[in-house]
Amino acid sequence: MAKDPIRPTDDEARALARRLISEAQFGALAVLQDGRPAVTRVAVATDQDGTPLTLVSDLSSHTKALRSDPRCSLLLGEPGEKGDPLTHPRITLQAEAVFVDKSETLVARYLKFQPKAKLYIGFTDFHFARLTVAEAHLNGGFGKAYHLTPHDLGY
Repeated sequence: MAKDPIRPTDDEARALARRLISEAQFGALAVLQDGRPAVTRVAVATDQDGTPLTLVSDLSSHTKALRSDPRCSLLLGEPGEKGDPLTHPRITLQAEAVFVDKSETLVARYLKFQPKAKLYIGFTDFHFARLTVAEAHLNGGFGKAYHLTPHDLGY
């Protein structure tokens, strides 16, 4: 019988997952466009409670897709400078996009993480999408796979 490759979630995995989310500046956002998966790179930040969010334009196809079907997935984690990129930690968040108003507090927080967004954050076609996590899949490195719940992530 094959051994389950998914390890029991422990505090070390939870801490790594939270760090990957909080330190991420960019991610790969997967959406469903006309029933097919599509992936785009997005800038990310976190809300006050650590929930990932991104700033999207109504002109982009991924925003239209999220408005049609809010289910999405976000891959976070960058390969290090050395070694095989596939051995570096990364996390996939399965989520639902919820569009939220651009409050002064949220704009200030986002600009703290993404200062270059100051050029376009005020445009009327840009909106925040808060990615409410349903579950997560952490690859902590070779042979270190975990499933995490929103509770594991502190939500």
